[in-house]
Amino acid sequence: MANDSPGSGGVPASTVVLNAELRQLALELFDQFRTMSFDGVGISRETYGPGETAAMEVIERIAARHNLETEWDAARNLIVRLRGREGERPVVATGSHLDSVPQGGNFDGAAGVIAGLVSLLSARANGPPLRTMELFVLRGEESAWYGGPCYFGSRAIFGLLSQSDLASRHRVSGQTLADHMVQCGVDLTPIKAGRPLMDPARFHCWMELHIEQGPVLIAREKPVGFVTGIRGNVRHRRVVCRGEAAHSGAVPRWLRHDAVLAMAELLMRLDEHWRVLLEWGEDLVVTSGIVETNADEHAVSRVPGEVAFALEYRSQDARTLTSFGALVQSECAQIAAKRGVEFDLGDAVRTEPARMNQSLVKLLETQAGEAGISCEIMPSGAGHDSAVFANVGVPSTMVFVRNDKGSHNPHEAMEYSDFFAGAETLLRALWKVANQAGEVQS
Repeated sequence: MANDSPGSGGVPASTVVLNAELRQLALELFDQFRTMSFDGVGISRETYGPGETAAMEVIERIAARHNLETEWDAARNLIVRLRGREGERPVVATGSHLDSVPQGGNFDGAAGVIAGLVSLLSARANGPPLRTMELFVLRGEESAWYGGPCYFGSRAIFGLLSQSDLASRHRVSGQTLADHMVQCGVDLTPIKAGRPLMDPARFHCWMELHIEQGPVLIAREKPVGFVTGIRGNVRHRRVVCRGEAAHSGAVPRWLRHDAVLAMAELLMRLDEHWRVLLEWGEDLVVTSGIVETNADEHAVSRVPGEVAFALEYRSQDARTLTSFGALVQSECAQIAAKRGVEFDLGDAVRTEPARMNQSLVKLLETQAGEAGISCEIMPSGAGHDSAVFANVGVPSTMVFVRNDKGSHNPHEAMEYSDFFAGAETLLRALWKVANQAGEVQS
């Protein structure tokens, strides 16, 4: 990271703060988003749905009221902009998403958008920075609504949405992602052609604030963490094991082709491989979150002839994803031969791991230290839009905010004091890099 002194009248990062008015605005936005999107259990804002659009329009109105520029790109991502004194320089960007999983929590995604907005408003009060600062309110980060694919808004920016992505069907409406995008005003012409909406070179760096979706910061008793890398994943959304249905009392074990036992053996073998790989120091998590037999056919007295299940594995190392995928193929083949069944893994959706920029991690750590905020340096097990930015070459990192009770559920429990610790750190770091002429070092 270059050590140019701050511009804009020499205002140092240590004097850029979230005042009482901006803190109150943040609290009001969290309350407003909860009221808008409460479904009776949790928060539901569908990817490329009306709730997501309405929440984005709230941000647009507040930004306009405070004389920040706003723009919607062809994928209907919202961009809020604070012009810099030298607008031709690559921009300093932050942001997150406003869609949620069904019956989710109020902080996943929204915390990063709100932190980015109040950061730009605070920066504006200190005079224009050297570089333009932008907040991106990104569409469709969550995978829950379309069965696996995710990061739709950020991938559209860089021309990375595939025809398969656009053909993914909504879990409730049955319509395709392309249908829902058009209904939200998206211009599909450049997206279908795979044309980037923006050049990665226009970005000086990207920093995203997000709640932690695991228990590390709670266990470490630290309010914030700074992310060194993001796990990629491979998702087989529907694996089908086909055996042979039979009478449960009439067919002995040696003549059975039991699909459920074959699936169970596969998952137990994969679990053992996982255990061994962890002992070898590999980074890996394995999950089968959906298991189903056909309700029109299954019975207590029937040997199951078919079972469908999901399989997902994640790692920070792309080689581990590839090698574990080979193990999956090998185990399927062995069990199929042994039990007289067949496995159809279907299409795999792969998201690459991403390494965060170490200079930006160090900058965040320094800013937190100067503010007296305790922090943890950590990887991210969950995926985020930041991985998309990092993997196209934009120097990127993330601020995690401590959050109890996990995520993707209505019980998310982020303390606002922790949120403001993270938002202050984000603001100070954004202001610092926005006033530096040099490039971000690796």
